[in-house]
Order: sequence, then structure tokens, then C-alpha cells
Amino acid sequence: MSVAQALTIAGADNGGGAGIQADLKTFQELGVYGMTVITAIAAQNTTGVQGVFPISYAGIAQQLDSTGADFEPRAVKTGMLYNAEIIHLVATKWRQYGWSNLVIDPVMVAKGGAPLLQQEAVQALIQELLPHALITTPNIPEAELLTGMSISCLSEREEAAKQLVQMGTTYALIKGGHDAGSSMVVDVLYDGQAFHYLENRRVMTRHTHGTGCTYSAAITAELAKGSAVVDAVTTARAFIQAAIEDELGIGAGHGPTNHFAYQRRQRGER
Repeated sequence: MSVAQALTIAGADNGGGAGIQADLKTFQELGVYGMTVITAIAAQNTTGVQGVFPISYAGIAQQLDSTGADFEPRAVKTGMLYNAEIIHLVATKWRQYGWSNLVIDPVMVAKGGAPLLQQEAVQALIQELLPHALITTPNIPEAELLTGMSISCLSEREEAAKQLVQMGTTYALIKGGHDAGSSMVVDVLYDGQAFHYLENRRVMTRHTHGTGCTYSAAITAELAKGSAVVDAVTTARAFIQAAIEDELGIGAGHGPTNHFAYQRRQRGER
């Protein structure tokens, strides 16, 4: 039996709600074998990030080479890449190993406001990695940083998605969670020709840590299983909606989402 494999290249979250840990939980829940390349270790909990400790360039390069020499990921996700040097390395290894189905989650700022991507790395992400991406999944603040435009309405989200596709990504998904003025969350998916809209009710909860990581990881898992992009995003949206609605209530701050929730619902459990 051939098992779908997916690789995540991201930072580690000791609290388990985001980054590598969230990605692996999501892969597992969706029936995909997960592999990791760790770029940095974040010391954090639900109240914030207390420190970020980058892995050495050599250490990241060796992880990528070890993966490329023996595994066959059918989809690859990037999360926190931290600096321009790491972005260049990932782009180089991507070409070297001929991987496909790149999902870019442009992790730039933690939920509590701590920066997770150095300023000079934004341009490197645009120039070196976006042209390889099958889909890029920014939230509204990340889309503003990538495009240089202000986004305050649906039409501006659509324009930002168009700009990202012009930068090289095949699909752009602008997530609407930061549009706090609406009772509904509308995510805009652009395929270069048409828009697709994914709409769900807004859940009033503080337990949203790792939503972006989990959402993009679910897309990656579905792509690894052979799903078309629109289908992968649709399943991933249902996965993260369930994870937010069925909250775990962990921690004093921005608690993690519930990675068990989607499959429990599929089985008729709550």
C-alpha cells in the first residue's frame, strides 16, 4: 500500500498548537504520513512567545537532504522560515529534489504580535519561493505585507489575491478571519481566472492559536492524497471550522484549536 507523504518545513511550538506540532497532528488526522524540517524552536505558550531560537543553516540543510534522499513527499508546506537565508536554502533544495505541490503559509507574526519573519525575508519569500507555490495562504495582515496594499473589504481581498498570483503562486487564498467587523468569515480563493468563496460563521472564542498552520496543513494533506486544489481547500476549511468550534479550553491566553474535532464529526461523535 502506498501511503501519501507530506513534508512541513516550519518552526516548532512547544505548546503544541501551531507550527510543526500542529502540522503533524493535522496530517495524522487526515491519513497522511508526516515528515518535518525544523527551522526554529519557539518557546511559547498561550499567553505569548517568550523566545525564538533558530536552527543552524547546516542543520536545516541536512534535514532537507536527509528527507530528499529517502522520502517522497507528495506535498510540501512551509511555515515559519524566519530569515532570507533559510528561504533561499529551501528554494534551492526544492529545485534540487523536484518536489511538487508547494503550500506556502507565510508565517510572519504570532497571534500575540511577536514577529516570526525578519523584515528582509519578506522580499526573499516573494522573489524566491512564491514562484514555486501551488497555493499561498496568507491572512489579511500577511497579505498586506506581501502586496504592500491596505485590505479592508472583500474587493481589496480579491485584488490582493490577484496580485499574489501575478507574483507567481498558482492559487492564492486570502483568509478572512481578521475581518472582525463581520459575523461571517469569508475566505477568498483565486485560481488565476475565477474566485471561489468559502464562508463560515465566525466563532467568538479566544482559542484560535495555530489556525493558519492547521488550515494550510490540512490543504497540504489533501493535496498529498491527490485532491484538486479547490477540493483540498474546501476540506481544509471544514477541518479548521470544526477545530475552532469544538474548543479545548487549554491555557490562559490564545488556546490551541481542536485537531480531533473534524474526524470525530465525520464519525458522528461530538
